[in-house]
Amino acid sequence: MRTSRRISRTLWVILLIGGCLVIDPVASEENGTQTPSPQEQKETIHRILEQSELVLTGRGFTYDPAGRRDPFRSLLHGSNDARKGPRPQGIAGMLINEVDLVGIVEKPAGSVAFFNGTDNKGYFLHLGDDLYDGKIIRIDQGEGSVVFRQEVDDPRAIKPYREVTKRLKPVKEG
Repeated sequence: MRTSRRISRTLWVILLIGGCLVIDPVASEENGTQTPSPQEQKETIHRILEQSELVLTGRGFTYDPAGRRDPFRSLLHGSNDARKGPRPQGIAGMLINEVDLVGIVEKPAGSVAFFNGTDNKGYFLHLGDDLYDGKIIRIDQGEGSVVFRQEVDDPRAIKPYREVTKRLKPVKEG
């Protein structure tokens, strides 16, 4: 009984929506839009009815995430990562924790940080340069540090990033 009431209510709502689809041809000519043909209107109404029947009978579902994470994905597994696949060559393919800060040079155009990569090559990086999992957001020669904004793949995290600081190691004399 309840199911038939739901279906009949849904049909009335859909018919009301379908009635709203009828467009005034004079107004559409003034706006430069085309009026859907009666056949297209019938097909649209039929498609809406089919989809709502699937939802009501439990054979279909709809979900609008509205910017939120998918509640049906496990929190224990990482999210779908666009970075999966082979890493690019050079410093762009290295993780933040894989590079070592060797020095910082002050230039008129701004500070430049010198890093040693996993391939035992040196790389000069500027503010805004990217690594595989983040980018440089601050270079401070006075403190001898470089701050990265690292992307976090944890769906439980409040912010999708964290700040990671690399410091120059003090040189031991003697």
